[in-house]
Amino acid sequence: MKLPSSFPRYRELAKRYLADGRLPLLLSAVSLKGVRQGGRLGSTRDDLALLGRLAAAWWRGEYRGISRQALLAVVAALIYFVSPLDAVPDWLFAVGFLDDIAVLAWVMKTWRGELDVFRGWLERRSADQLKQLEVLPADPAGS
Repeated sequence: MKLPSSFPRYRELAKRYLADGRLPLLLSAVSLKGVRQGGRLGSTRDDLALLGRLAAAWWRGEYRGISRQALLAVVAALIYFVSPLDAVPDWLFAVGFLDDIAVLAWVMKTWRGELDVFRGWLERRSADQLKQLEVLPADPAGS
């Protein structure tokens, strides 16, 4: 599976999002777009939810069992997903999300081992803890 040539730019953006504390804003945008797109995402919706939970758990300091490179790939894929002007603009009906889905699939395949460890971590959480992971982290900037 080949990534869009612009993807390294999204990794750099991911570094800045993490350094600048913008991850909560990104997770809000991902959640909103995921809800708006609903059925168009198909089975990718579960992958998107997993990546969002991972980023939220990392942000809160609850989960640190992920390498820096994997975390950057996850955040970069989430940025790519919310970006309306990526390799194939989202407004192109029916094909606009194909590149988004391809990027998410690449992350899921490339970082499968680390994502499986995170899934195991999720399985050991109580129902209340899992429910808390569904709550988006607060934006420290208050925006």
